[in-house]
Amino acid sequence: MIAALPMYDGAATAAANDRLWAGIRRTLGYGPPRLRRTHDLWPLWRAPDLLLAQCCGLPFRSSLYPGVALVAAPDHRLPGCPPGYYRSVLVVQAGSPWKTLSDLDGARLAVNDPQSQSGWAAPLTEAAERGIAFSETITGSHRASAEAVAEGRADLAAIDAVSWKIMERDCSAVSALRVLGHTRPTPALPYITADPRRAPALARALAAAVSGLCPADRALLQLRGIVPLPARAYLAVPTPPGHHPRPRR
Repeated sequence: MIAALPMYDGAATAAANDRLWAGIRRTLGYGPPRLRRTHDLWPLWRAPDLLLAQCCGLPFRSSLYPGVALVAAPDHRLPGCPPGYYRSVLVVQAGSPWKTLSDLDGARLAVNDPQSQSGWAAPLTEAAERGIAFSETITGSHRASAEAVAEGRADLAAIDAVSWKIMERDCSAVSALRVLGHTRPTPALPYITADPRRAPALARALAAAVSGLCPADRALLQLRGIVPLPARAYLAVPTPPGHHPRPRR
């Protein structure tokens, strides 16, 4: 079996994620002893022996579902978001002249990944509603997108609000940036499993594990609870033109 919590996993959060997984495994009574950590997420998400992972909402709705089952959504209790939802923080250089997103027609958007809801789909949806467009440069991560804007290699980035809170602690680029605004809330990054029969037990184990985390770990992971959102909440999120989904299994 495979278990992975890759979406908010890094040097600052790895130990807390390990403790979260230990709590899940303790409640389940089974599962691999360690989380799988890899940069190649698609084989992991599509593995037939996937016990539990977290993915982005865009690939979930466009490529993975219904080949994987939704377990639950994380509740980050972000300002301006309902339980189980998140949004993107729109950032520009601190000294830039722009006041609103509409001022950025033709701007260079730093994109962490073209399969990202927070970094790609959310800002492009907001732009289309305002009748503006961006050029895009792919950076590989939210942190790299923030650095690209701070260094003047891009004009704008949309950063997952949970990633932004984590980055505020340890990313030097943040001090050179200014929050221009936020995208509208969408369902938070879903927990998934390959076997839908396991989903109810996994949801209960997740809830128990989050509740059992120490306050410092919950604060570090920006994780307050679990919400049983339905798959249709994810499927209803609009996808901008130009998206190229991975073939479904």
